[in-house]
Amino acid sequence: MEHAITMTGVDMQYPGFKLDNLSLTLPTGTIMGLIGENGAGKSTTIKLILDLISRNKGDIRVLGQDNRALTKPMKEHIGVVLEECTFPDTLTPNHINRILKNIFQTWNEDQFHAYIKRFHVPADKKVKELSRGMKMKLSIAAALSHDSKLLILDEATSGLDPIVRDEMLDVFLDFMKDESHSILMSSHILSDLEKVSDYIAFMHQGKLLFSEEKDMLLDRYGVLKCTKEDLARIDPSLIQGVRQHQFGAEALVERSSLPGAWTVERATIEDIMIFFAKENGR
Repeated sequence: MEHAITMTGVDMQYPGFKLDNLSLTLPTGTIMGLIGENGAGKSTTIKLILDLISRNKGDIRVLGQDNRALTKPMKEHIGVVLEECTFPDTLTPNHINRILKNIFQTWNEDQFHAYIKRFHVPADKKVKELSRGMKMKLSIAAALSHDSKLLILDEATSGLDPIVRDEMLDVFLDFMKDESHSILMSSHILSDLEKVSDYIAFMHQGKLLFSEEKDMLLDRYGVLKCTKEDLARIDPSLIQGVRQHQFGAEALVERSSLPGAWTVERATIEDIMIFFAKENGR
């Protein structure tokens, strides 16, 4: 299978928001970081992929099939972690294991318990008694325990401290050792995405501004720090966005195209996101 997810010309509209002509592709065997400000359309995109809400037009294919026609066996290969834990508050991880092994034909009980132990989630503690971070780890353990080929993660590292977040990223990288696996991962913690993603897709006000290989983005763009007068001498077509302050200016520029002996610092994914948002009417 060449692509884990393909979205083509997808529109979705409700009062106050429009997802506009979204086309997005997640190649099989890769991790895509989905970034954007609050309200940009990231969670809406994920809900559309999962067929939790209906699109107005366009095509969405998941694991090679129309997402509205996925069979139950195919759905078992999709692991999902949403921003909020969806397990009932009165259940314990032990209860959840017993329920899910009767729902998923592919459920791996030993694997689930191994993850619970690895993540230090108490197996006999009710969900309502768990911290936000523990709830996230429980959700991730479940998503990884039914032969998932595709993980869809919406703020999956939210609420986790830096040490545990790093552990979760290692878990995701272990998952990706199988070349048939893929991950779509939405997060506001851009440093996490910069560590693990192969592709970065940036959504802004309901539109996809870019979807590119992470390494190519980081190689292409840099942050130029200069005076306002110097900035005025640079070809505007080489500038993607500008921040001005009382001491001068900063600009996101295409490093290889910038003539002259300018000092250009390496841009982070956060830099690129902020400058693109400014350029496109934040």
